[in-house]
Amino acid sequence: MTQTPEGLVLDAPGVRAVVLPADGGRLGSLVIDGRELLVTRNPDGPITWGSYPMAPWAGRIRHGELGFRGATYRLPLGMPPHAIHGVVFDRPWDVTGPATIAIDLDGRWPFRGRVTQRFSLDADGFEVSMTLEADEPMPAVLGWHPWFRRVLAEGDPAAVLAFRADAMLVRDAEGIPTGDQVSPPPGPWDDAFTGIRERPVIEWPGRLRLEISSTCPWLVVYTMPEHAICVEPESGPPNGPNTAPEVVEPGTPLTHSMRWQWTRARAITIP
Repeated sequence: MTQTPEGLVLDAPGVRAVVLPADGGRLGSLVIDGRELLVTRNPDGPITWGSYPMAPWAGRIRHGELGFRGATYRLPLGMPPHAIHGVVFDRPWDVTGPATIAIDLDGRWPFRGRVTQRFSLDADGFEVSMTLEADEPMPAVLGWHPWFRRVLAEGDPAAVLAFRADAMLVRDAEGIPTGDQVSPPPGPWDDAFTGIRERPVIEWPGRLRLEISSTCPWLVVYTMPEHAICVEPESGPPNGPNTAPEVVEPGTPLTHSMRWQWTRARAITIP
């Protein structure tokens, strides 16, 4: 790992990953055999590029209203009318060790604590862990929001996503889960899935097969954009701090991890 003005650069044979502490602690670039896998920096704002951490909640919180242990709190409406994606993806992180960065939760979240990410890279995979330490009890959902390019090189066929899940959450008119579940229909999706039976796989035909694994039991999959595919491991569903939180106590941190494992340069098909 090398720390440069650009960020934290991790190198492995044929692979280069760049973590950007100043840009919300995100993975800003992942180049494999000369081809960029991620949507890189763009003017549309911090939620539309790279692979960024979501903490202490992931996805939307309805109307920015958080209820916990009898009290109600108001969160900023990052995507009106809802709060979205936490409070750590749009602020600079501190480099605290080799391939390690951290950030304190700010005043937009009503509870004090700290989030740490640790990164590693090898020739066949990239891995990141995220730990939330609480100074006081708090509800939490952790996750990551990667934006993968649909096409790696001009003229290539578009990427194909495959996964199997037991159920998909039904969304209401405001885009928040109702609590009902259905069998997953065909995409495109902007939806949360549970009961993941087969890990998601993205295949760029003829170039690369990438499998996403995580300790998070939920996936949010967003395939509406023409240029990108988002497969987001999350420890709880959208609005989860209200409906299905993991409660983090002082002295008992919450940790989740995600790994991308890839296979190169051979004919691969997804059954």
